[in-house]
Amino acid sequence: MNVNGTVAPGFEPVQDAFVRNFATGGERGAAVTVYRDGHRVVDLWAGTRDVDGDAPWEHGTAQIVRSATKGVAAAVLLMLAQRGELDLDAPVGEYWPEFKSAGKERTLVRHLLSHRAGVPVLDRPLTPAQAMDPALGAAAVAAQAPVWAPGTDHGYHAQTYSWLTTELVRRVSGRPIGEWVASEIAGPAGLDLWIGLPESEAEAGRVGRVGRVPTPVDASGSGGLKTRPKRSVAAAYADPESLTSRAFAAITPLPDENDPAYRAAALPASNGIATSDGLARFYASLIGQVDGGTRLFAPETVELARREESAGPDRVLVIGTRFGLGYMLHGTASPLLSPGSFGHPGRGGALGFADPESGIAFGYVTNGLRKSVTADGRAQALVRAVRTSLPGT
Repeated sequence: MNVNGTVAPGFEPVQDAFVRNFATGGERGAAVTVYRDGHRVVDLWAGTRDVDGDAPWEHGTAQIVRSATKGVAAAVLLMLAQRGELDLDAPVGEYWPEFKSAGKERTLVRHLLSHRAGVPVLDRPLTPAQAMDPALGAAAVAAQAPVWAPGTDHGYHAQTYSWLTTELVRRVSGRPIGEWVASEIAGPAGLDLWIGLPESEAEAGRVGRVGRVPTPVDASGSGGLKTRPKRSVAAAYADPESLTSRAFAAITPLPDENDPAYRAAALPASNGIATSDGLARFYASLIGQVDGGTRLFAPETVELARREESAGPDRVLVIGTRFGLGYMLHGTASPLLSPGSFGHPGRGGALGFADPESGIAFGYVTNGLRKSVTADGRAQALVRAVRTSLPGT
């Protein structure tokens, strides 16, 4: 495998792990980028741009990152709060009056961010075409009755997080979330990252085709994680009436993730597009200046992002999860670098996170999507290699 890119002295274990992902982990095309204290120390790419093609992955190849987009959407709401435009402890209905229906009057903004709003499902799922219409999506979640009293429990809002965040951002700022990200996050921080891919970028052919790939039987490609889910988890995904199945089926049938129309839509629960550098640089910009550039989060906002808001059995994922305000936190379900890390995985592979104590920011993207939801073995192998590369670990 011809691996391209650079690795700073001391971070060679990351390159070794990246090579092993291709040799034994079934990787087709992928990239990984790591920043430390605002400076890039790892930037590697290899394989093919498309999961089903032969064109090589190039520097700047981007991929859909699925739920890793949730961390970007969370940053928008936290930055609005940081600017005094949004009160995290206010009822959502204060900004979005229609949301107060069906028993959601006491739902707070922080409940949306910490997956405590109680609306992970839609009684009437949306088609892909309907899901891409922000007005229809907002109306659907506003009309939905919660499946638990908001604020009393937590469960992963796999798809509905899109319309909850996009509409709240629109009501508060008057702008679509994709436009907000482009002008206030991606532009100032110099990120190759989009919620709603612009037509010009799609025409440039930078974005690869994604698709399902099998998980290798060889445990060496699993990143040390169990490849077989617990029976309770498997049963939840197999039962079409479970909250698990219904949450992921809020868009039915599943959209074609390679469809230009889908990529152009703004669905921050699932369809953001980024390079590995864009994802890593985003997290680096949350916790500090990158190459002397813009810092996005004040120190107080970093603490909000990673302060535990939800923990324990997740009513949707049927495993123990931990969330801050919009971010998954380090734990058994989604291991990151250390207990202080915060970030978000994308179902099937992608991962981005920051670790303020070590100054590490990490981004991994792939075109080969697997069944993993919160922790992919390929990404975990790279995270462990980063940990090995740090002095004193």
